[in-house]
Amino acid sequence: MILIDYKDTRPIYEQVAERFKVLILKGALQAGEQMPSVRNLAMELSINPNTIQKAYTELEREGFIYTVKGRGNFIAGTEKLLEEKKKNCLDEILKRIREVMEYGVTGEEILSVVQQAVCAGAEG
Repeated sequence: MILIDYKDTRPIYEQVAERFKVLILKGALQAGEQMPSVRNLAMELSINPNTIQKAYTELEREGFIYTVKGRGNFIAGTEKLLEEKKKNCLDEILKRIREVMEYGVTGEEILSVVQQAVCAGAEG
């Protein structure tokens, strides 16, 4: 479920947090579901529990999880987070479209690329 890439320049806690974000946003982890305990996940990944705690703190700060004293960490409702992520992605696409148009790419070329992406997504 969580893999650490030791060649990645990002800190391990960021990699752990990012992987959980992806799993939550894609629906692999559902709202209300309990997260693995800090100790168990640290043992499973062979890393310091403080690293997992730091990842969980980041996830909680960003609204992906919440803590129940004495019970652990749980997945928060993700509808708002998912909508925000979609909006950010679409904003980034729009920014890139404007950028490539400045370099002379035509609307037809952009539509062709979008169509290819949509078709490839439908096949996958």
